[in-house]
Amino acid sequence: MARKTKTAKRTAASKRSKSRRAPTGWTPNQVSTLKRLFPNNPTAKIAKKLGRKTDAVKKKASRMGLRKSKRYLKSLGRA
Repeated sequence: MARKTKTAKRTAASKRSKSRRAPTGWTPNQVSTLKRLFPNNPTAKIAKKLGRKTDAVKKKASRMGLRKSKRYLKSLGRA
C-alpha cells in the first residue's frame, strides 16, 4: 500500500473539511429571503435555496420570531 505524504494528507483533509463547513453569518439578502419564504414553504426547501442546513434555518427563523402561517399548517393537516 502506498503511503501518502504529509502534503497529500493535508490536502485531502482540507478538501473534506471545506465541504462540511457551514456558511458563516447571514447576509441581508438571505434574511429577507427567509422572511419572505418561511411562512408558506417547507423549511427544507428554504434551506436548500439558501445553501444552509435545515436546523440553521429553523434556529434563525425562531430567533427572528418567524412562524409558519395558519394556512400553510392547515394544508399539512397540522392546524
